[in-house]
Amino acid sequence: MAKRIAVVGAGGKMGRWFVKYFLAKGLHVVGYDAENPIEEKAVEQADSLVASILQVDYVVLCTPTRRTPEIIRLIAKEMRRGTYLIEISSQKSKTVSALSKIPSKINPVCIHPMFGPGARTLRGKNIVSVPIKDAKKELAVARELFGDASFVTMDAAEHDRRIAVVLGLTHLANLVFANVISKDEKVSLTEKMSGSTFKTQKILAESIMTESPELIETIISNPELRRFAEDFWKDVGRLLTAAQEGKTEEITDYIKACRDRLSASSDLEDSYKKHVRMAAAIEKR
Repeated sequence: MAKRIAVVGAGGKMGRWFVKYFLAKGLHVVGYDAENPIEEKAVEQADSLVASILQVDYVVLCTPTRRTPEIIRLIAKEMRRGTYLIEISSQKSKTVSALSKIPSKINPVCIHPMFGPGARTLRGKNIVSVPIKDAKKELAVARELFGDASFVTMDAAEHDRRIAVVLGLTHLANLVFANVISKDEKVSLTEKMSGSTFKTQKILAESIMTESPELIETIISNPELRRFAEDFWKDVGRLLTAAQEGKTEEITDYIKACRDRLSASSDLEDSYKKHVRMAAAIEKR
């Protein structure tokens, strides 16, 4: 008999992705969502949160990060012995705390899929695994469910620090960039005269704006982001001041130092070639 898996938040963007993924793997999917309709007809729709998790082998929480710890506390005591409670939130400090307190009869699995609902396959995609009680067992379960992905294991504190750069800083910078260009009354002229750098940056910023405001707010509210964002803001101010004061050498020294540090871990020429290929793909639209 097929394994049964509940997707809580099955009507949201990531919830829909997981529903389709698990159905394709031959699992019996039970779906529940208090806010969004569940459109997939092959899903067994539950009438309540508790009803969705009573007779399943796995529960996957595709719920807003701020609500996930409370949902963990609500359902863990109702789940069957030996089942797996899997959460995928983008910040881990509070969810890890909640998972560490669930009854011993339940197996926690804490992961962060580093891809969005537009992913067509798991090949080439990363999933972060955050150990709760038994790191080896929890990773094995995640690999069993998401075998085509690549896994990186780290603790909650390191996850939140890294995610402050991977998601927080990128979302913050692109949110502000999107806000600036949204106010450009001659944006069509700007686009006509633009080159590949502006076009790719604009598409990236616009794609981020398809995410829910609640998700973006959660990402940039990561407490670990503050230090990186302050460094970013200080450097913007420093460069603008140097430019206004004609301190050309200070700016070029800054650029050279940045380039040298990046070159130690990245092939900058290869990155440029990738950018050219990205721009060519955009032009074919």
